[in-house]
Amino acid sequence: MPYTLKLPRCSSDKGSIQQSRDCRCRLRALTSAVSGRDPAFTLIELLVVIAIIAILAALLLPVLGKSKLKAESLTCGSNLKQLSLAWQLYADENNDLLVNNHGVPETLSRRQTWANNVQDWEASDDNTNLTLLTEAKLGPYANRSAGVYKCPSDREPAPNGPHIRSMSMNCMVGNPGELTNQFNPTYVQFFKKSAIGNASSIFVFLDENADSLNDGFFLNRLDDNAWGNLPGSYHNGGANLIFADSHLESHRWQISATVRPVQRTRIPSFSATPLTDFDWLKQRTSQKISSP
Repeated sequence: MPYTLKLPRCSSDKGSIQQSRDCRCRLRALTSAVSGRDPAFTLIELLVVIAIIAILAALLLPVLGKSKLKAESLTCGSNLKQLSLAWQLYADENNDLLVNNHGVPETLSRRQTWANNVQDWEASDDNTNLTLLTEAKLGPYANRSAGVYKCPSDREPAPNGPHIRSMSMNCMVGNPGELTNQFNPTYVQFFKKSAIGNASSIFVFLDENADSLNDGFFLNRLDDNAWGNLPGSYHNGGANLIFADSHLESHRWQISATVRPVQRTRIPSFSATPLTDFDWLKQRTSQKISSP
């Protein structure tokens, strides 16, 4: 004779709340009858579930982290492309002349360069004043979008808020004003777009380490073999650079000293030896002036 499970009737009340209680009561009775025990989890079962969740989290979190870093690098590259387009448009509308690329003193005194702010680790207005970017020389050509000057992986804030710019321009590209021939007089300074003979070999913009970034004038004395300004290493130990022909490169640095975490303090100049990274960037900064 087949076994028939007779469920207890927990209540005869037809109200919705009581009906829900009835269902739960009958389910517990059925589960207990089939398993021979109370349906609640044992401590061991709970520990097994927690362990499985921990294992899955350990497997998935690194993947999610890498995906986030990749997305940030892509956004940074997109911002550089928009800056590059603005740079190209400016030259096209100004008789091939490249936009001003001034150092600290002239940026502060004139505010007539591609990015009109000078950032620091104090509470300076230049750290957060978006108008200094949207109304700068490239502002109208970048749709007055301040976001294109920033790498999303550059997160360390100044005391008065997040820095508004991560990008810098090659010091040998554009008009450096009063700094002309002050640092690399034996190398070509490109004042016109057409003067860049091999546009695919000269970078224009890159993301710079926040501890060396102040003006938008990315400067190293090319024959000194020392870092004065340090490129960023936000993207898997590398930086994004965009070149005069508008192609984008993500370059991973080879020397550990180049990959420097942001310390929220100004970096003094330091030796670039071994010269692997310094020479790679130097070769893409300018070229020696040809002898007559």
